[in-house]
This record gives sequence, C-alpha cells and structure tokens, in this order.
Amino acid sequence: MITLLAFLIRIQNLGYPKNLVFDETYYAKDAWSLLKFGYERNWPDDANAQVVAGTPDVYSSTAEFVVHPPLGKLLIGVGEHFFGMNSFGWRISAVVFGSLLVFFTIRLARRLSRSTLIGAIAGILLTFDGLAFVMSRIALLDIFQAFFLVAAVACVVADRDWFRARLADHLDARGLPDLRGAFGPLVLWRPWRLAAGVLFGLALGTKWNSIYILAVFGVLSVLWDVGARRLAGADFKAWLALLADGVPAFVTMVLVAAGVYVATWAGWFATEGGWDRDWGDRNPDSPLVRAFGRPFASWLWYHKEIYDFHTGDFINHAAHPYDAHPAGWLLMLRPIGIDAVNDIRPGTDGCVGPENCIRVISAMGTPVLWWMAAIALVVCVVWWIGGRDWRFGVPVLAAMATYLPWFNYTDRPQFFFYAITIIPFTVIGLAMVMGLILGPAGSPGRRRGAIIVGVAVALVAANFAWIYPVLTDQLLPYSQWLARMWLRSWI
Repeated sequence: MITLLAFLIRIQNLGYPKNLVFDETYYAKDAWSLLKFGYERNWPDDANAQVVAGTPDVYSSTAEFVVHPPLGKLLIGVGEHFFGMNSFGWRISAVVFGSLLVFFTIRLARRLSRSTLIGAIAGILLTFDGLAFVMSRIALLDIFQAFFLVAAVACVVADRDWFRARLADHLDARGLPDLRGAFGPLVLWRPWRLAAGVLFGLALGTKWNSIYILAVFGVLSVLWDVGARRLAGADFKAWLALLADGVPAFVTMVLVAAGVYVATWAGWFATEGGWDRDWGDRNPDSPLVRAFGRPFASWLWYHKEIYDFHTGDFINHAAHPYDAHPAGWLLMLRPIGIDAVNDIRPGTDGCVGPENCIRVISAMGTPVLWWMAAIALVVCVVWWIGGRDWRFGVPVLAAMATYLPWFNYTDRPQFFFYAITIIPFTVIGLAMVMGLILGPAGSPGRRRGAIIVGVAVALVAANFAWIYPVLTDQLLPYSQWLARMWLRSWI
C-alpha cells in the first residue's frame, strides 16, 4: 500500500511540463534512438522543439559519443515504446522504478530491523522525500541506479540470513550443538548472492560508480560468512572462509556482475553503427585487437574514451551554477534547479500579481527528513561500533559507499541529485533509530516514543507538502517561492 501511495503521488500530472527538462535532452532522445537502432545517434540543434511538436524522428545518421552505459536509457525507452516519444512516455519508467525503490527500501529496512513497523516508516519517509519524488518524475539515469543498488544490498543482507539458516540446518540435521572446531559445509549455491550479482551488474550498466558499493558489500558478505562460521563453532578455521567462501562469492557477485554489465551493451555489439564500433577495423594491428578480437577491442577502446572524458581536462575545467560540493550533500546545502521560468509578469500564465511569479522544479530533498537522517547516521555509527550491532552498519556502509567516492572528483562539477543513491540508506538508518526511540513492544516508554516518532513522521509529510509546489513546476508568487528557500544557498 505504501508503494502504491508512492506511485500515485509520483504519476500525478506526470506529462507536465511537456518540454524536455534538464538532462532529459540527452537521455530521452538517446533512449529513442536506442529503440530504433540499438545505439545512440546524434540529433540536430532544433531536435527538442521538433520532439515536443510530435515529430521525433529527426535524428541524424551519425553515432553519438555517450558517456554512460546504455541500460538506464533502455529502461526509459521502454516507456517511450508503449506510450510514445512524449513527456509521459519518457518519464513513466522513472515513476515505476522510483516506486519500486520505495518497495525495496521497505523490504531492506524490514529485514534489518525485524519489524514491519520500522520497514513501513522507512517507506513512508522515502515516499515523502522531495529528491526521490523529483528523480522519479524525470528521465534521468540516477533513479534506476538507486533502485538496483538498494535491491542488490537487500539481496546481500538476505543472503546473510539464508547462509546462517543453512548452517543451523546442518547442525540440526546432525544433532550437533556447534561445529566443534570444524569448518562446516561449503555452500556453493547461494541464490540471494547470485541475485545480488545480477542487480549489481544492472546498476553498473546504468552508471559506473556503482562499482564502489559492489566492492564494499562483496567484502562485507564474505566477512559475514566468517562471523557466521565462528558463531557456529568453527573457531579459528572460520577464517578459511576468506578463501573457501570468498572465491565463490567473487564469482557469484563480481564475475556475474561483469557478465551482466557486458550484456547491457548487447545492442552496441549487435549493430554496426555505434560509436567506435569500427575502431577494431580501423586499428587491426592494435594489441587490443590481437588479444580480444575486433568487436570486443573496439568496446574496450570506447570505455577508455569514456573514462578519459570523466577524468579529463574538459570536465575538470567545466563550471556550472548548480555545482554542489559533496561536503554539503547530507545537509542539502545546494539543491539543483531542474527547470525554471522566472519573472512571469502579472496577467501572464495565470499570474495575478501584484508581484511577478515563478515556476520551478527544484531537485531538493525534504529538509526536515534530510537533517534528521544526517543526525541518525551518526547515531547508527555509534550503535554499530559502540553497541556492536551489525544491523546499523548496513545503512552506514551503503550510504558512505555511494557518497565518499565523490570527494575524489571535486575538481569537476557535481550535483546534489547524485545523492539519490544515498537517501534510501540514510532513511533506513533514520527508521531504525526511530525504532530505538519507540523501544520494545510493551515497554514503559513506548507511548512517549510513539508520540515522538509520530510527530517526526508528520513533520516530514507536512514539510513535503510545503515544498511540493517547487517540486512540480507550480505557479508561485515570487515571495511564496522565496518562503520555501530556507537557506540562501538554495536560491
């Protein structure tokens, strides 16, 4: 029901505005040419106007150099296939995956906390987050990446429970109280771990920086195996799991993820016109061609060019008015404007005056939620390390794996909307801290804790309602827009 609520809120008036906003100008058109040809093509300068006018097939015959893998654009293209090359068509997939992001956030919070109530709280909080809302309503790649990452982490945590249950079954079947110093069974078939590998591969097929969270949770998953075997009585032999469980884990998660990633480029391999598709033909004597063959060598060379773009002088010397240093992301110090029409004069576009009006779409989080989540993250660290409660480490590690790597790239413009991969995990952390405030069922302070948590959730919902007009391009008098810009850095 919470997922359905999120879907209904997000799909409302989805086709407005009808124009391509922000980076939809790249991804919606790339998706359309991927549908048509299996690779991205260039578009003329006036393509946006022609797409909005209903004549989208104005792409050129030349391949476009694109700097992200194709999966996110393919998912956008699914909506365009069923609903057409229009604003609803290129945004509907984001709505679906943004709603499913809420679902998997609930499931992950539920598994960590062992509380349906805490899972529900996490889902409600994410439903009413402004950034998650906006990113679920525009045709960008990041909402798909966030979904795959949360789902992958949920599978890794499910694998932890699954493996411990297999160890328990092993002991129970033999009537043993513990392993008595033995290593225990070698369990090669790990369905949840395999599912995590597939989902991590899909995340990589959307955006490359998903590799950091794959690395963190791949290592963590094996360390959990060590801990499970120690708990089961394997003693020092539990450390053999670093090899005995670690190698299969590498195959199941890393190699499977790599295979899935390559598969997301199937359209590029199956066609002849993609960017650099003929590089191997043009460079037959290259060591890459001799080692891997022409198609795969061309693909590897293309990846080198993408990496050079992301780390090269062009991007490092670029500037953008919404550049946001990652140090301010968790406190939402610099949200980004997605679309804006400024200085709408009275008598124009419904503006009644006496002051000028404005329409904006701001990719901003719900401030009360983000600020509480930042505080809760600190509490999670304390409870994880000081309280030795592994559950609180999951949202901390997941959030940091999607956040800290950005500090390596502060020379280039960075944007607050990248934090869409952070907020599901910090919301889970906040929900778990709220669980601490609630306390166990039947405890003397339960009523007081319920009041505190209820007020906090209500404040988030009220705050979301307050900023809703600046998330949805609604007409506002300038003073009403300014009243929602609580910090000068938001303007």
